[in-house]
Parts: sequence; structure tokens; C-alpha cells
Amino acid sequence: MVTFPPGYRIGHWTDSARLTGCTVILPPPGTIAAVDVRGGAPGTRETGVFTPGNLVSEIHAVVFSGGSAFGLAAGDGVMSWLARRGVGFAIGKTRVPIVAGAILFDLGVGESGAHPNAASGEAACEAAGEGTIATGAVGAGTGATIGKLLGVAKASRGGVGAASLELPGGGRVAALAAVNAFGDVVDPQSGRRIAGAIGQGEDWLEARALLEEGLEASPHAGANTTLVCVATDVPFEQGSLKRVAIEAHDGIARAVRPAHTVLDGDVVFALAPAGPAPPILTRLRVGAAAAEAAARAIAGAVARA
Repeated sequence: MVTFPPGYRIGHWTDSARLTGCTVILPPPGTIAAVDVRGGAPGTRETGVFTPGNLVSEIHAVVFSGGSAFGLAAGDGVMSWLARRGVGFAIGKTRVPIVAGAILFDLGVGESGAHPNAASGEAACEAAGEGTIATGAVGAGTGATIGKLLGVAKASRGGVGAASLELPGGGRVAALAAVNAFGDVVDPQSGRRIAGAIGQGEDWLEARALLEEGLEASPHAGANTTLVCVATDVPFEQGSLKRVAIEAHDGIARAVRPAHTVLDGDVVFALAPAGPAPPILTRLRVGAAAAEAAARAIAGAVARA
């Protein structure tokens, strides 16, 4: 049973027939965000807002969606849902919800014309709640696949995973991952492959195949991404929180091989309560926990799928 820190609500909209969906993360008031994009083919919404020094640092929702760039429309629905509830950045009498997001490509798995839209984003908000996070082939992970060097037809199922760690002396770090990776997913501790191209031996790894095999006939499908949202209840300011987002990418690299390729849209969002930068030791612990939670969430997505 995995939960996020108190106050976070997570919901999914799932289309199991057409194999697509979206996932929304609604943080408690006063939450700030930082983002780090490392994949070579990202599809994102509002990530530029969270550059340290910019006007806005507070975030009101994170949306992960299938449907490639079409799926960014789910964020419009989340924005409308929040606006009706008076949630947003105040500009005079107006409140503008700050909704960030990222997408993954699942159009080659289910119905090619199916993708989440604004109504899907609203439905995910309506389904959002605190407590145990639903994982596996749900939400943004519904049509996700893993290990596509030999094409989608030989790929394994991906999905949504989650993990949470307690810090020494108090504090929590949790991660949610939507895993649609080009590379294999490996056990973060042993390096053993646990998901990838079907029909290959246990020792076959895409990272090794890229270096050692001809692969002239490989379709090497360019439709991949690992999306991660890390949340902590330890207060941060945005500059130091940016480092947490960077360090969380280490978790992707531990669990996905190869990671951050030119065919992946890997993105990490880091969320925390607004406050002063914590002491250095705490920052180190939160960063290490973010990487570990991300790696465990990715491996958990495979196990649940």
C-alpha cells in the first residue's frame, strides 16, 4: 500500500477498451514545483513556469496523459475543474490554476485515434482522493509499453507505479511513475531485466544490443517516455527543489536501460511545501530518497502491469 504525503489527492481516468488514459496529482495548498526534462522527445505543458526566479512557483495540479501531444488537452479539463472551485494564482479578481503536465505516446497500442481530452482530465479530478494509489494499467499507464527496440508488437506492458520512503528524523518522499520506456526495466538492486522485448533470453538487454548487435531490421519505434512526479512533505524553496528533480532522474537511470534517449520524453516533477531551503543533510537525504522512490515506482509499475 503506497500513499503520498497528507493532502495529496491522486486520480485516474482509464479507457481500458481503447488503451489510453490520464492521471492527475492534486497537491495541497502552498505546494511549489520544480521540473527537470532529460528525454530527447518530451511533450510537456507549463514546465517553463517553474524556473527558479520566475513569478510563479506554486502548482495546483500535475497531469500525466497518454495520447501523445493530443493528450495535453486533459490539462484543460483539470484547469476548468480547479477554476470552478476558486483554485489558482490570484491576478486581481481572477484566479488562474497552474496546471503542469507531460504526455506519453500510446497511439500505436490501442485505438490510434483515441486520446484523453478535457473531459478525461475532469473525470480524473473527480476520481482523485487521498489514500492508497491505484497502480498498474490505469490512468496514464493504460496503454504504456516497455522495451520497444524490436517494435511495439514485442514490447512488454507498462503502467503506473508508486513508492514511498520515510526519512530518518521525520519526513516522507513519494514518487509516482508512468512507465512507457524505450529501454528495458531492470531491478534497481540486481540489474536483472524484469520487462522488455518479449521472446528474448533473460540476458538480452536493449542497452547491450545497441552496442553489440546489427539491428538492421529493428523498427526501433520512437514513441516512448518515463514520467515521474516526486513529492515530499519537507519544505523547500524552488532553487533547492530543482536539485531534487535532477537527482530523481538517477532513479530512472537505475531502473530503465537505456534511459534519457533521443526517443524518450523523460520528465521529473518535484513537489514540496514552500519554505526556506532545508539543511544540507536533509537536502541530501531527500535527493537520495527521490532517486530511490523513482526507481522503485518504475519497477513497481512493471510488477503491477
